[in-house]
Amino acid sequence: MAQKHKKIFAEVGEKEVTRAIVDQFSKQFQSYVDSDCVIIGAGPSGLMCGRNLARAGVKVFIIERNNYLGGGFWIGGYLMNTLTVRAPAEKVLKELGIPHKEYSKGLYVAEGPHACSKLIASACDAGVKFANMTIFEDVVLREDNRVAGVVINWTPVKALPREITCVDPVAIESKLVIDSTGHDACVVSKLEERGIMKKVGFGAMWVERSEDLVIEYTQEAHPGLIVCGMSVSTTYGLPRMGPTFGSMLLSGKKAAEVALEILKKNK
Repeated sequence: MAQKHKKIFAEVGEKEVTRAIVDQFSKQFQSYVDSDCVIIGAGPSGLMCGRNLARAGVKVFIIERNNYLGGGFWIGGYLMNTLTVRAPAEKVLKELGIPHKEYSKGLYVAEGPHACSKLIASACDAGVKFANMTIFEDVVLREDNRVAGVVINWTPVKALPREITCVDPVAIESKLVIDSTGHDACVVSKLEERGIMKKVGFGAMWVERSEDLVIEYTQEAHPGLIVCGMSVSTTYGLPRMGPTFGSMLLSGKKAAEVALEILKKNK
């Protein structure tokens, strides 16, 4: 005789669960097909940029090709999840409430999973919305080749054989697009493919030179398009900085400042 079980959870069936997922996802996606700012790439620079923009009241949508957010911020270098930042970027760790310590003069260490979780939570708390498992395919262009949005598709579509991938993408519009896709610089690369702009490609590693230059060159690289993080290195031919993340965080902050100035000017 089967033993009668004690009910713990509310009486909610499969159809209610499915309905809740479809309904809420659809409402959010429909709302964000017209955004103030679309950020491609949810690594540390993209998350930091999105957080600061959202805190300023900007409607921010971040597109991420992976099922997880945070990029390399989860793991430092060589699959060892201690991350490093150089002063003055430890101020950002403090601002985000990330535990850290000074390893040597001007060099700070933190645990990657803890730091990444805090940054993601801070972006979410600020109001940033995300489409993960979503890949950037192309740009939306307007007069004078101004970037006015992006074309996206589900990431798994790219894994299908070409013979059966008749899955058209969709487009979303935005006042600004920010390329924070790392060394791939996907948005810049697409504009290069279309003959609209030219990227140089990132150079060899030089931590001290690279981090300063990444901040200096974080800017609007083309009308409607801002580059931040490692995309800056690829766009302008700067040295790579390797497994240290201070310039990623500070570049994200500067990109937000640049975006706010542009949005204010075009209001």
